[in-house]
Amino acid sequence: MDAKRESDVTRMKHRTTVERKSDRELVITRTINGPARLVFEAFARPELLKQWWVPRSFGLSLLSCEADVRVGGSYRLVFAHGASEPMAFFGKYLEVAPHSRLAWTNEEEGAHGGSVTTVTFEERDGKTLLVMSELHPSKEALDAARASGVEPGTLETLEQLEDFVVTLGCAADSTPGQTTSC
Repeated sequence: MDAKRESDVTRMKHRTTVERKSDRELVITRTINGPARLVFEAFARPELLKQWWVPRSFGLSLLSCEADVRVGGSYRLVFAHGASEPMAFFGKYLEVAPHSRLAWTNEEEGAHGGSVTTVTFEERDGKTLLVMSELHPSKEALDAARASGVEPGTLETLEQLEDFVVTLGCAADSTPGQTTSC
C-alpha cells in the first residue's frame, strides 16, 4: 500500500469503526453528515450509487450498474481495472425498508455461498448512523475477504459516500438566487 493511501485509510479509520463481531461477521459503523433519506437513496438508486461506490485509489472503473431495489430484486455491478478482464459483483436484495435498512447477497463469491451485507440507516439530528454488517459463510471466507483489501476499500468508499451525500444535500437545498453554506 502506498504512503498516501495508507495515510488516507488511517484518517478514515478515525471517523469509522471496524469491529470483528465473530469469526464470520465484520461490522463497520460511520456517521454520515446527511439525512437518512439521502444516504439510503445513494445506496438504492443506481444513477447515484455509480457516482460514489468505487474506491478511487483502486484504479477501477464502474462499467455498468444495474439495481432492482426491492425484496427479491437483483443487482449487478461490472468493474474493470485498466485493460484487465471485467469483473462482476451481483446478488439479490433480501430486505428493503426505505430510509432505514437494506440487505443483499453477494453471490459472486462462489458455489459455497457468499456473504450477506446488511446496512441500517438511523437518523440522528440530521446525520445518519450507518451500520454495515458483512456476514460471511465461514471464518475462512471472512479472513480471505479481509486479506484481499476489502476493508480499506470499504473505508474509502464510505468517505466518498459522505462527500457525495453532502454534495447531494447541498444541491437539494439550493434555491436559485439563494446563497447556501455548502
